Amino acid sequence: MKENRTARLTLLIDPEKKKLFEEICASKDLTPSQVVRRLIRQYVQENAGNRTLPEWLKDND
Repeated sequence: MKENRTARLTLLIDPEKKKLFEEICASKDLTPSQVVRRLIRQYVQENAGNRTLPEWLKDND
């Protein structure tokens, strides 16, 4: 099962880093949102400790 709701995450980033990040994402045919979601999923998986994770969060898609 996948996430079925969305929530907005706003962050501040240096404009030059943002531009470079967007260029790299585009070169890999990915949106910045896809990359950030992957990074967050990976971070949660690696740092969840003893927390029980939902099955959809355990997948590495």
